[in-house]
Amino acid sequence: MQNQKPPSSTRKTPAARRSAAAEPGEAALSPNRQQNILLAAEQLFAARGFHGVSIRDIADEAGVPLALVGYYYGPKLALYHAIFRERAGYIGERLESLAAAQRSAAPGQLLEEIVKAFVLPVLKVAALPAGHNFLRILSRGMNDHLEEDEPVIRELFDPLAHAFIDALAASLPQATRSQAAWCYQFALGALLHHVNDQRIERLSLGQNQPGDSETAGPLLVAFITHGLRGACAAPTH
Repeated sequence: MQNQKPPSSTRKTPAARRSAAAEPGEAALSPNRQQNILLAAEQLFAARGFHGVSIRDIADEAGVPLALVGYYYGPKLALYHAIFRERAGYIGERLESLAAAQRSAAPGQLLEEIVKAFVLPVLKVAALPAGHNFLRILSRGMNDHLEEDEPVIRELFDPLAHAFIDALAASLPQATRSQAAWCYQFALGALLHHVNDQRIERLSLGQNQPGDSETAGPLLVAFITHGLRGACAAPTH
């Protein structure tokens, strides 16, 4: 009886055995491991960039077996894009704030309300440690124009940009959409620089602290609003 082979219906083929060996068992799967991998990847990509990080680096940082990274996320590029999609909820918040501004802004306040919708949700993300890492990744992608970033930026962020550009053009009647697109890029540069900058404490001789959104947020909104209005030389409505 001890040497009896299992019935053919339950006997695994070599291919099936290889597949089973490649996948972690149920006991190896922890509810937190998948999130740990994502957070570890986000931290490392923010610090070193996409090409400076290996799957093994991510596994070591997350404290998981190497195979588990691929099991959950596939190749490195798929994991990289998963970070963008995980954090994409704030895109919806910005679009909802933009729609609310367009519906109910007080007379003469539309431009400022559009800028608040553009800025404030990002500052909320930047206040979180993991969110700050994501914004560093996003800034790298926007500045370095990496091939790996382009598909996810086109998918997630170009529609957002078009919505804000259209809103800016509508709120500045004398501006062309072309001018509004330039101004959007200038505003985006100011916003991303602010959330990633660590030099402000030194430049302010210790009076300002990086990440102080309570102080810097209203100033940034005013800076962008007045810059847009001045650049386009048009009254808001």
